[in-house]
Amino acid sequence: MITTHSKFISNLDSSPFHSEGVMKEENQSSTMGFILLGIIGQQQQEDVFFILFLFIYLITLIGNLLIVLVIRSDIRLHNPMYFFLANLSFVDILFSSVTVPKMLSNHFSGSKAVSFGGCITQMYFMIDLATTDSYILAVMAYDRAVAISRPLHYTTIMSPMTCFLLVVGSWVIANANTLPHILLTASLSFCGNQEVANFYCDISSLLKLSCSDIHFNVKMMYLGLGIFCVPLICIIISYIWVFSTVLRVPSTKGVLKAFSTCASHLTVVSLYYGTVMGMYFRPLTSYSLKDAVITMMYTAVTPMLNPFIYSLRNRDVKAALGKLFSKTISS
Repeated sequence: MITTHSKFISNLDSSPFHSEGVMKEENQSSTMGFILLGIIGQQQQEDVFFILFLFIYLITLIGNLLIVLVIRSDIRLHNPMYFFLANLSFVDILFSSVTVPKMLSNHFSGSKAVSFGGCITQMYFMIDLATTDSYILAVMAYDRAVAISRPLHYTTIMSPMTCFLLVVGSWVIANANTLPHILLTASLSFCGNQEVANFYCDISSLLKLSCSDIHFNVKMMYLGLGIFCVPLICIIISYIWVFSTVLRVPSTKGVLKAFSTCASHLTVVSLYYGTVMGMYFRPLTSYSLKDAVITMMYTAVTPMLNPFIYSLRNRDVKAALGKLFSKTISS
């Protein structure tokens, strides 16, 4: 009796009708969309976050655009340090623009839906720009280390071509890190719940929704996080180099000037890596909707704060901003 029943199940599984049903279910991933639950999931609180995100996004755009314009317009800021800062501001503008406008438009239209293609595209740019951001932060740390430790050879080491190649290299590494995640995620099947526990298409949230075998995807995700954190190791090494040089300087004024130069960058690095590591360096099963508040920190808040951190602690940037404003008012 058991044998007959097993044969019946086996025949049913191998029947064309059953195969067609499985194929139909697996192919849903290419045609369906997802529902972005947002940050809290409750309408009244989402209204508050809509206003907050709109304000943060406008400040991010204005602040970072001002940094780019000031550095471009003032010849005194045409040096490697500010070249990298302008690139960081440019990446921050793109980084915020990948997630926040979509979240705002979804809230305004009353629809939280996003297509599968749109979700994968958003995920691609998020991983790509986040990785680029981290490598540019590492390049900035290296630039400060060379300026403080090798001041006589600074212009030779940090030549315009070297600076250009360091920025291009950051983009190339970021793209090489991003593509495997996108291809692997795009090949998954999503045949159950399509509610993404975030306000954008995050890789960890999508992996939790998949009904495919995701073991390899998870391993690749943590490998990608390792590649993402390589710049942090470079930043730590750069600052060990800086501090070892500075501590040998007999002048207290020189020490304070060196620490003041690095303070802004260290603040940005701490904010950025602190939130990212707090979000992703834990088991996949522990992710939930409340984590959207943490992701808000590094996707929206940190890009907004960067211009203020750099401009408020930098006399050259403040002077250039004052010059730009006075020129605008007079004209």
